Amino acid sequence: MSTRASRPMRTWAVILAACAGQFLVVLDVSVVNVALPSMRADLGLSTTGLQWVLNAYSIAFAGFMLLGGRAADIFGRKLMFLTGLGLFTAASVAGGLAQEGWQLIAARAVQGLGAAVLAPATLTIVTAAVPPGRARTRAIGTWTAVGAAGGAAGGLVGGVLTDLLSWRWVLLINVPIGALVLVGAAIWFTESRAGGGTSHAEGRGGGRRLDLPGAVLVTCGLAAVAYGIVQTEESGWTAPGTLLPLLGGLAVLALFVVVEARTGAPLMPLKVFRSRAVSAANAAMFVCGSASFAMWFFMTVYAQNVLGYTPLEAGLAVMPSSVSVIVGSKLAPRLMVRADARNVAAIGALVAATGFGWQSTMTAEGTYLTTILGPGILMMAGAGLAATPLASLATSGAAPGDAGLVSGLVNTSRTMGGALGLAVLSTVAAARTAGGTDPEALTAGYALAFRMGTGVLLAAAVLMLLWLPRRVEP
Repeated sequence: MSTRASRPMRTWAVILAACAGQFLVVLDVSVVNVALPSMRADLGLSTTGLQWVLNAYSIAFAGFMLLGGRAADIFGRKLMFLTGLGLFTAASVAGGLAQEGWQLIAARAVQGLGAAVLAPATLTIVTAAVPPGRARTRAIGTWTAVGAAGGAAGGLVGGVLTDLLSWRWVLLINVPIGALVLVGAAIWFTESRAGGGTSHAEGRGGGRRLDLPGAVLVTCGLAAVAYGIVQTEESGWTAPGTLLPLLGGLAVLALFVVVEARTGAPLMPLKVFRSRAVSAANAAMFVCGSASFAMWFFMTVYAQNVLGYTPLEAGLAVMPSSVSVIVGSKLAPRLMVRADARNVAAIGALVAATGFGWQSTMTAEGTYLTTILGPGILMMAGAGLAATPLASLATSGAAPGDAGLVSGLVNTSRTMGGALGLAVLSTVAAARTAGGTDPEALTAGYALAFRMGTGVLLAAAVLMLLWLPRRVEP
């Protein structure tokens, strides 16, 4: 009896440890935002240097994600989880103790690399810990909720740590958490590789090798595209510094597809896209991410630049939205029992679109209840409601040997969608503002961005209804 009782406890310990790793990965995308002024004052960073504190992480994260996912399949999910989290934690120490701007930027790039190795393993470990069915869907809902909470909590956590301690603790806080999760993962996780092998029975890599030409091409291509996207904020879409990495990255990714089609042991077998669940769910994740990721940015800058909130007050203001995304993620598995996964995902996109539409009516004299609280809850509840069935559909459509790869693909779709969406919507807002800095001009730009986000989410709902399969495959 005690052995039977311990199995569910161990399973949930595995899930919580994996989710904690995902929380740290997503948290560090946004947690440094409110600390940037303090970093600039302390380290003498230029405006460009400040941008690279953010961009170094996001480019490395996006660029190495597919490689991290395939490495988990070949070399072991537990090994890659521990390696990624160890690298992420060590880089957090280096960043928190940085004495020069370049040291901080280099540490952030290494953090992004560690995150790219860690993130795909987290979802694969969660799906491997629970058999297919309602229990796995609930576990994926927990993973989705924790990841979303990490993104939502970034502003608040960063504001609290910067105000009460210093900007260094925005990075150093990862160290004790990372150390605890490393210990828990070393104890609770069992090794698994592609094909369902466990422990060391399969030997190194389970007889498979890493496709190095494919790894180099996809990493360089994704990193170049990510670099081009982040350059749009500084240089615009038509500048050579933007177009060259964008077009070059796309050309490298096209070459990657050609190479993968002719390689005997490809990094990313193109057959994974024959699965309707994998292709459609990743496309929907990309489109939804392009709107929902930008929401946090525009809500925060609206609260501070228009309503006059402090960074800490802005972080507290969006806390109910943070809670609602968790509620939506955890509610989705229950709704999927009554309705199919496709309909739940589409309903989530429509709920989020309703919130975006409401937010687009904001004014410079808006109240907290009507311009932050109400629409924020709808936007994030809908995002959480859509994310769980999309992740479930994508992972259910993967062969066991490609589980890590597809997990990396899910994370890549969401990350690249978010980066592209933020760049496009920021450009739209800036064009509408036309250089104005008064509250009315800023509000007009933000409102236009939310209207465009509404259209994107409505298109996502149509895409889901037309393309997604109805149910999670067993």
